[in-house]
Amino acid sequence: MVSHILAVLALTASGVGAGVLTAVAISVFPALCNMPPERYVESHRMFGKGFHPTMPIVFNIGMFSAFALAIVERDASSIPFTAGGLALLASQCVSHLGNVPINRRLAALDPRNLPDDWDDPRPRWGHLNRIRASLAVTALALIAAATAVS
Repeated sequence: MVSHILAVLALTASGVGAGVLTAVAISVFPALCNMPPERYVESHRMFGKGFHPTMPIVFNIGMFSAFALAIVERDASSIPFTAGGLALLASQCVSHLGNVPINRRLAALDPRNLPDDWDDPRPRWGHLNRIRASLAVTALALIAAATAVS
C-alpha cells in the first residue's frame, strides 16, 4: 500500500514537473523571446510569480517519493527509482544555480529603464531551461519504467 501511494506521488509530481518545464520550453519561452526587452523583463517577472514556491515543492515530492520507492521496493526497480530521483535533484540544481539567479536579476530591474549595457539573459536562461526540462522528462521516464516493473 505504501509503495502504491509513493508511486502515485512520484509519477504525479514528476509528470507535473516535466510537463510544466516542457510547456515553458516549447511555448512560453519562445513567446518571451519575441518580445522587446522591456516587455520581456516585465512579462518574465509576472510568469515567475506563479511558479515559486509551487514548482520546488512539486519537484521535492517527486524526488523524495522516488528515493523512498528505491528503499521500499529493494528490487530491480530500485535503480531506476534512484536515477529518477537523482534526475529530479539535478533539474532542481540547474534551476537554483542557473535560472533562479537570472530571475532574481530580472526582478530587480525596472523594465521602463533598462541599463544601456543590459546583457540579455534569454539565450542562457533558455539553454538552462532546456537542460532542466530534459532532466525532468528523463526522471518521469525512469520513474514510470520503474513503476511498471515493480
